[in-house]
Amino acid sequence: METSLQRCAERFAALGQAVRLDLVRRLLRAHPAGMVAGALQQAVEIPASTLSHHLDALARAGLIEQQREGRFLRYRVSEAALRDLIAFLLEECCTQNPIVSLASLRRGGPPS
Repeated sequence: METSLQRCAERFAALGQAVRLDLVRRLLRAHPAGMVAGALQQAVEIPASTLSHHLDALARAGLIEQQREGRFLRYRVSEAALRDLIAFLLEECCTQNPIVSLASLRRGGPPS
């Protein structure tokens, strides 16, 4: 399997759980500052060990980055990884078939 296709599949798989998708959404909203683990835990209301498991999966997929700040870990989305996923969807999926056009995505409606 092609490397970029495999990488995208792994990233989509990592996003395939509601908690992880919510974490990425919250980190996107907090971009570029990101969020510390404690704030993320409060926001999603899950145990620290469960949060750690989800953050590790997202980090392994390259979707988020972590940085130690003293006793805290700060998490940020990986801009490059998200750009890759969006480019994959647009170039490989959406533009190869007229069912979804860039114009319809921009106006938020169904294809014309």
